[in-house]
Amino acid sequence: MNLAARSILAVAVAAGFISLVGAIAVYSGAYNVAADEPHTRAVYALLETARVRSIAVRADALRVPADLGDEARIRQGAGNYAAMCTGCHLAPGMEPTELSKGLYPAPPDLTRKTVSAGEAFWVIKHGIKASGMPAWGGSMGDDYIWNLAAFLQQLPKLDRPKYEALVAASGGHSHGGGETGGHAYAAEAMDGHDGVMPRDHAGHDAMSEASDPSPARSATPHTHADGKPHAHASAATPRQSTSSQNRPAADTHADMAQPATPAKPSSTTEDSHEHQH
Repeated sequence: MNLAARSILAVAVAAGFISLVGAIAVYSGAYNVAADEPHTRAVYALLETARVRSIAVRADALRVPADLGDEARIRQGAGNYAAMCTGCHLAPGMEPTELSKGLYPAPPDLTRKTVSAGEAFWVIKHGIKASGMPAWGGSMGDDYIWNLAAFLQQLPKLDRPKYEALVAASGGHSHGGGETGGHAYAAEAMDGHDGVMPRDHAGHDAMSEASDPSPARSATPHTHADGKPHAHASAATPRQSTSSQNRPAADTHADMAQPATPAKPSSTTEDSHEHQH
């Protein structure tokens, strides 16, 4: 056997051995995939190199719009960033969140790191496998993604007041992809990361309940002084004033039970039933 044949055989044996060891490691569960335990240096270097090169090659093929410095683009991108990105990538003056601290690999703090427009566009649109970075291209058009990329070029230059002013002037969470909320959502998303729940979540049920006209919510059965059950129809029951709402129910019923001058007989009363006194 000549030298070339022996070399090929040695490489084949080594490759087979490495594959066997890898298969044993995978199927035995020996490699810990927990996010709170970092990769080994070798695995991290391999994954990091693959990520960097994969993004760079694909971003190089993109045609970056010439007007990314346009103020309207930057302003529109600011609203979407505030609503969609701050939980992981933070905002000026913002402390790390539970989400940003729990992800591995850790998401970059984009208030301190500038990502090229092409790479930002590609990552936002397509996401990154097994990283927590979603592919927003399924719900966001390319123009909106470029607006986000335009904003990211400016973000490291912004302090908190300038950032908040830019978000307040934006159109909020708006990208034509079925998003919920609006300008208020984007503005309040920052508060949510500081421990205040956004209004879309905290106030929605209460607002819906207050405006729900269903009889089940507003018709309250009670008993008159004669011992007979009584319930006013919700449609005929006007809203109580603030003072009457704050009065105890017992006092209200006591007023109703006070002796009064008998009214003329009537077949139908305001609340659509006959009173027996």
